[in-house]
Amino acid sequence: MTRVACIGEAMIELSMTGSTAGVGVAGDTLNTAIYLKRLAPDLHVDYVTALGDDPFSDQIAAFIASEDLGTHRIERLTGGSPGLYAITTDDAGERTFTYWRSAAAARQLFANEDFSALDGYDLVYLSGISLAILPPSVRRGLLDHIISTGQQLAFDSNYRPRLWESADAARAIMGAYWDAAHIALPSIDDEMDLFQETTQQVQTRWRKATCLGALKQGPEGPMPIGNQITQSYPAADTVVDTTAAGDSFNGGFLAAHLTGKDPAHALMSGHMMARQVVSQRGAIIPRDP
Repeated sequence: MTRVACIGEAMIELSMTGSTAGVGVAGDTLNTAIYLKRLAPDLHVDYVTALGDDPFSDQIAAFIASEDLGTHRIERLTGGSPGLYAITTDDAGERTFTYWRSAAAARQLFANEDFSALDGYDLVYLSGISLAILPPSVRRGLLDHIISTGQQLAFDSNYRPRLWESADAARAIMGAYWDAAHIALPSIDDEMDLFQETTQQVQTRWRKATCLGALKQGPEGPMPIGNQITQSYPAADTVVDTTAAGDSFNGGFLAAHLTGKDPAHALMSGHMMARQVVSQRGAIIPRDP
């Protein structure tokens, strides 16, 4: 059985409708892990993070377990607590985020630079957000560990400038992760922002890549990475909330790829999962909408 470790930060999510908030659990790599497991239930998928010992951390851990994800790699830190964020959306479904995460327990993940918890996995998935909340030495040590073990690396830059000490630091470490990635799942807006490139420059750079993956381009559909594939992608009938569009694409793509489907199928699987997610509110849609 293929074993997957998804690394990142699970947070309490407040989804705002006017002055009313729906309370849930989400986080970019957690969103991907959930959709990956839903679409490929025979895969062994664990979520790797750190939580506190408070009631909200208990709620997050229970939620992760309810999605059939492994929780035995979740560190529980005495006195710690999770991060929190609120989402507001405009009439076009575009999101605005407000975060309270500076003291989140997930920032202490791998604090002793012991990465042995990742041993035994076939694939490690993480994002630029996963890296941004970690100290620089842990970011580098994590990459060195993955390379030394020969594990497959799937990566999504998911660039959030406010989480980084500088744009130069983000470019340097994420460039190193891109160089090592076996599966690349960048978004064109993030790549333009991070590397200060035009749309065409980003597309040209990724057409030269030798890894497998997809350059996510929103409603236009993905550009294949590592393959020459031509197919059309249906637009969403209704866009209510674009939260987790990229995360759900990643889950759909990885589910198809890791269960032996061809690249064209993986691209379509990712797109159709994202298409479904943006038609509803919140990062995690019901299992049987």
